[in-house]
Amino acid sequence: MEPPLNQPVPAPADAGVSASPTSAPAHLPVSVPAGENLGAYMQAVNAAPLLSLQRERELALRYRNHGDLEAARELVMSHLRYVVKVARGFTGYGLPLTDLIQEGSIGLMKAVKRYDPNRDVRLVSFAVHWIRAEIYDYVLRNWRMVKVATTKAQRKLFFNLRKSRARLGWMKDDEVERLAKTLNVEAATVRQMESRLSGADIAFDGPADADDETAYLAPAQHLGDSRYDPAVVVSDAQQESESRRQLTAAMGQLDERSRDIVARRWLGDDKPTLHDLAAQYGVSAERIRQIEKRAMEKMRATINV
Repeated sequence: MEPPLNQPVPAPADAGVSASPTSAPAHLPVSVPAGENLGAYMQAVNAAPLLSLQRERELALRYRNHGDLEAARELVMSHLRYVVKVARGFTGYGLPLTDLIQEGSIGLMKAVKRYDPNRDVRLVSFAVHWIRAEIYDYVLRNWRMVKVATTKAQRKLFFNLRKSRARLGWMKDDEVERLAKTLNVEAATVRQMESRLSGADIAFDGPADADDETAYLAPAQHLGDSRYDPAVVVSDAQQESESRRQLTAAMGQLDERSRDIVARRWLGDDKPTLHDLAAQYGVSAERIRQIEKRAMEKMRATINV
C-alpha cells in the first residue's frame, strides 16, 4: 500500500525555508522565501546532490514499501532544481517567481508520492508533468480576479493563445482557424479567449484621482446603497438590541467589584490602567488582571458570539 506523505520532513537549514500551513506536509520545502533569501534558497537546492539511477530507485522503494519519509525528503530535495527551472518559464504571467516555485514544489511532492520505481522511467521525467500541472492551475487561479478560462478546452487555449499573441499580436482569420483546428475548438472560442486576454482589469473603486465621468465607470458605482433599506435598518436595530440584552445579562452574573472593573476597562471612555484600579482596591495590578480575565471568561460563556 502506498504510504501517505503527511509527516514532517525538514528542509536544509541554509535554505531559509518555512513550512507551508495548508498545501503540503509540515517542513517540506514548498514555502519559498522572497527577496534576498530567494538567492540563498536557489543556491541550496542547486547544491543538493543529483541521484544516480540506483540511489533513486533505492530511495523510491524505501518510501513506497516502508513509508520512509527521510527517503521521500531526499527525493524531493534532489529534484527541486527542476522545479525552479520549470517555474522560470512561467514568469511572463506577472506572478511572483517564489509563488510559482512553491506551487511547482507541491507538484513535485505529489509526483514523489505516486512514483512507481518499478517502471522504467526516471523520477524527473515523471515529475515534470506534475510540476507543470500544478503551476498551470496556479496561473489560471491567480492571473486575474475574474477567471479567463473555465473549461478544459479554454485552459489549453489560454496558454497556447497567450504564447501566440506574445509573438504575433492580434491574430488573423487564417491563424484563428488554424489554432482552432489544432486544439479542436470552435473559431469563435478562440476569438472569445483572445478578447478576454486583451481586456484590461478595472479597479473596483476606480482610480483615486478620477473625475466624475471616469469614476462612474467603476463597478462600485453601480452597486445599490443598502444602508437605508428598511429591512437592513430593522435587522441592525434588532441585532443591537439583542447584543445589549446579552451584555446586560452577562454583567449581571458578576460580583460588584468584577462588574466595575470590566465596565471601566472595556465600556467606559476614560479607561483606567491596571495600576489605577489596583490602587483603588488595594491589591496588586496582577490581581486586577486575574479578576478581569475570570470575569471575561464567565461573560463569554453567557454571550452568544
